[in-house]
Order: sequence, then structure tokens, then C-alpha cells
Amino acid sequence: MARPIPPHARAARNRLAGSCNQPAGAGNTGWSGRVVAGMRIEIWSDVVCPWCYIGKRRLEAALAGFAHRDQVEVVYRSFELDPSAPRHGDEPTLATLARKYGRSETEMRQMMQHVVDTAAGEGLEFRLFDNVHTNTVDAHRLLHLALDAGGPALQRELKEALLAAYFVRAENVGDHEVLARVAVDAGLDPARVAAVLSDGEYTEQVRADVDQARAYGATGVPFFVVDGRFGVSGAQPTEVFTQVLEQAWSAAHPVLQGLGGDAEACGPDGCAI
Repeated sequence: MARPIPPHARAARNRLAGSCNQPAGAGNTGWSGRVVAGMRIEIWSDVVCPWCYIGKRRLEAALAGFAHRDQVEVVYRSFELDPSAPRHGDEPTLATLARKYGRSETEMRQMMQHVVDTAAGEGLEFRLFDNVHTNTVDAHRLLHLALDAGGPALQRELKEALLAAYFVRAENVGDHEVLARVAVDAGLDPARVAAVLSDGEYTEQVRADVDQARAYGATGVPFFVVDGRFGVSGAQPTEVFTQVLEQAWSAAHPVLQGLGGDAEACGPDGCAI
């Protein structure tokens, strides 16, 4: 179930523009600053985090059955699982993880197969054994560009496209040619994509997202924050997301409870005699 976000973390948010773990080291304000008259879900995740893709599917399933889904805004926030990863890495993720966790590649393959099987249960065909270990800061910078250029809808399109590129097609999402193609296919302007990839634009926003995740106490992803009040860690089952949605909606839209029963009163047609 969702845990309440502590007040000090909510204050920090106002100052800053199964999970994967990072190595040790009144209304809602929407993406453009406007007030959103419904619910906002912010999702901290990385585009090379398998549980983030699985969690995304489970949340989407919960939203599909949520009565107020048309009033829910989903915004993605940046989180880098390994900021030290090479920009154009070519080492297989299997080897990287085996070394990181002190496992043999055979043991790590068995662990990764569990993730592959879990993803298949959500309709996702992962190619984890073909993935390479790569840096994701440029992918996150493009996600911020998408949010600025087309709001949450365009950002969600790009997020799905990047996840599919990495996990379903085993493409290197640290490679600028791959990133440019995926971003343009998702609907972003080619000139702006090229400009952002050629410089450090949106790096500050990526860092601010990571700082906010730390302020919330998140050390791994996916991490979901609903209305800035409820936090959910990991790729929870769809049923848990459904409960969280209902809980958050009820908290934001309390139903007035009448007390004392009926009594004499005046109305449009006069007063009770």
C-alpha cells in the first residue's frame, strides 16, 4: 500500500523543478505550472530498468479500470541507475550485473530469466541477454524535452518508445543515432532533438529529479508519487496500484457525511410547518 510522503519531502518537491537500485553513492501543479483538477502521478524510473517497464504496464492496467482515469496526469521523472556507465557502452548487461553482484554469469542468467518470465506475464517480450550496459542521461534529457514540447502525452510516447527500444529490440539507448531516431519517430522535432543531444540542455532538470527522489527517500526505481502525498516503491501488482488510486482519489475528494438525520428546514418551496 502507499506510504504517506513526509512533509519535509513535500516541501523539498516545491523547491525543485520489484525495483532496480542505484549504486551506493490543494490542487495539483501540472507540468506547465497550471492547476490540474484531478490526480497527478509522478514516476521516477530509468529507461534501462526492467522493473520500471513492468511497473509501467501494471499501473496502466490499474488506470484502465479506474473510473476517474481521464482526470489522471502521468509525468515521468529522471533517475539514473548508474550515472558512471559509459555513454556508448558495449559490455553485455549480463556481465556487468554478474560482476556487480559477485555472481557467476550462469547464476545471473537464471536471475535475469525470472525477470524475463515476469515481463512475459505482462505482455512484454524482453531481450535482457542482448542488452548492453550504457549511460542514460541523454535519454532522460530528451524526456524533459518531450515534456516541454508536448506535455505529458508526448513524454509518455517517448518513454514507451525508449523502453521498447532497449528491452524489446535490444537497442543501445546511449547511442545518439538510436536516441535521435526513437525521439523523432515518437513525434519530437528533429532539429530540437539534434540540438539537445549536441549540448547539455536539460541536464539541470535531470539532476533536480534525482535530488527530489533522494528527498523522498527513494533509493531504487520505479518509485511512484501520487498527488505529492503517497509514495509507492517497486513494480507492485496491479491490485495494489488500484487500491492506491482509490485511496488517493478519496483523500483528495472527500465525501461529505451527513449527521443527525432529517430535521425541519427551509427550501425553495418554503419552510416546513
